[in-house]
Amino acid sequence: MNVLVAGGAGYIGSHCVRQLSAAGHRPIVIDSLVFGHREALAPDIRFHQADLADEATVRTILQTERIDAVMHFAAFAYVGESVSDPLKYYFNNVVATLHLLRAMVATGVNRIVFSSTCATYGIPEVVPILETTPQRPINPYGRTKFDVESTLRSLQASHGLRFACFRYFNAAGAADDGSLGEDHTPETHLIPLAIGAALGRNPPLQVFGTDYPTRDGTCLRDYVHVDDLCRAHLAALPLLDRAGTGLFYNLGTGRPTSVFEVLDVVGRLAGRPVPRTLATRREGDPPSLYADSSLAQKELGWTPRFNHIDSIVESAWQWHTRNPTGFRR
Repeated sequence: MNVLVAGGAGYIGSHCVRQLSAAGHRPIVIDSLVFGHREALAPDIRFHQADLADEATVRTILQTERIDAVMHFAAFAYVGESVSDPLKYYFNNVVATLHLLRAMVATGVNRIVFSSTCATYGIPEVVPILETTPQRPINPYGRTKFDVESTLRSLQASHGLRFACFRYFNAAGAADDGSLGEDHTPETHLIPLAIGAALGRNPPLQVFGTDYPTRDGTCLRDYVHVDDLCRAHLAALPLLDRAGTGLFYNLGTGRPTSVFEVLDVVGRLAGRPVPRTLATRREGDPPSLYADSSLAQKELGWTPRFNHIDSIVESAWQWHTRNPTGFRR
């Protein structure tokens, strides 16, 4: 298939581009490069530097590249920034996606795999989280993803759009060969921040809250390897051949890991404890978030290959130690 990968030069998108190519598909990338890196893509990958809000350009790409399906990873994803600047998030995550969807409708492209988030659930009353858990996002980032999910449902009814939405938990890790990994500015994810602190590249890691009702007092999160996420996306493509398809899946390991447990793994790899400072809880941080991904396992045949935090962190460690400046040389 000819697959347009929106945000394909970003962290998850670039890993998915590699898997699409390996599976015999033809990925075509569109990315504004606001956060993506052209260096994350092989030189032979078709690349268009453009914004999804440029509907005319998107429509031209869909037509000239003879696109069969879209994978949509392009979004701003800093929760704190979404609270302080919600308009930025609604324009980029929702309005730009509406332009993409309108271009798809105009050109007859009726398959899309959408990168959503567990942030659409907000603070659930019960864990593990099922796809049927009520969605009550508590920040604009989660709300923008929820709004796109709602739009996809509407277009399924009105225009026969076929879609799959993946609600990620904590994406982490890097490619096995160390050639692809996480390179965000600013970086907010725990694992790369902990690695940076252990290597002396970052200040001591701030641990927000040590008095949660968990096994060691710190938050529990579900870390899922980026390559496992991408394998689920590829597995969903054949299902979109069926008319009326609208799919929602959680993607996580179902094995929650605490902040201190992540720091212990990083410390073992570094040969020394991760420097840290203890801070008070952040507002809105629930004690525990982890997935029930049995639906994806049943319908997609998807099982995480990286099912333990040690292997996830080790892959990230290989990337960050080999690439101290990320994709910037």
